Amino acid sequence: MQNEPQGNYIRGVLMIIISAFCFACMNICIRLSGSLPSIQKSFFRNLVAACFAGIIIIKDNPQTHPLSLRIPRQARSALIWRCVFGTVGILCNFYAVDHLLVADASILNKLSPFFAVIFSYFLLQEKILPFQAGCIFSASCGCLLIVKPGFHNAALLPALIGICGGLGAGIAYTMVRKLGMMKIKGPVIVFYFSLFSCLFLAPWIVINFAPMTLHQIITLLMTGLFAAGGQFSITAAYTYAPAKKISIFDYSQIIFAAALGFALFHEIPDKFSFIGYALVIAASLMMFLYNRRRDAN
Repeated sequence: MQNEPQGNYIRGVLMIIISAFCFACMNICIRLSGSLPSIQKSFFRNLVAACFAGIIIIKDNPQTHPLSLRIPRQARSALIWRCVFGTVGILCNFYAVDHLLVADASILNKLSPFFAVIFSYFLLQEKILPFQAGCIFSASCGCLLIVKPGFHNAALLPALIGICGGLGAGIAYTMVRKLGMMKIKGPVIVFYFSLFSCLFLAPWIVINFAPMTLHQIITLLMTGLFAAGGQFSITAAYTYAPAKKISIFDYSQIIFAAALGFALFHEIPDKFSFIGYALVIAASLMMFLYNRRRDAN
């Protein structure tokens, strides 16, 4: 049977919803951290994730933890692409957040599930069924209603960079799925990706480091903590189930962001946002019921 086991599918859904909540909290912390360079924010985000991944690897293998970092030869190219495109995705996303409206940057970042599904089709030969494509399209319409991007006010270059961020993240998540199929553990994937990003950004940080207040340091550490939680969760999600089945649930981040925005910044969504929430929830529920029935047959 080619379908994913039902238990793995449910685990994948839960993990991607947890990831969405963590990334929503991360975005709140990014806003609270002030006008620091986006590259510096990205560095702290990945530094915390690398530390947590290293601790988990050592704890799981107290005697032989160096062996746990060994990657089979056939999986190394996928890991390299995951690191490269994941780093590109983060840098582009942070740049977009710093130079576009938050709503514009959010919708560009939400292009990643589309790219994940598309590249899963080309790289992993995972077919996309018409019903699944329809659910993803419905959720995307809901996402547009919620964030209401005003691209007529956005500079062309930051918008294109934001799209590249979604593209990079989509390819990275496809590589996560491939690594999961090769039995590479999630913490190992997160560790190599985070370490690669930190080493890649380190020269810039040394030359252009911007002084930070205690509040900014604490906020960036919280950004890293939530990012680590989101990264571990989404890595686990795509190792449990293919992108075409669970990427739809990544849109729950919009709902979490709206709730946090109301609680912290007293932002009240308008009627179009509520319509968007309904579309996202309905599409997610239809996808869940469809996959459950299909796996049962």
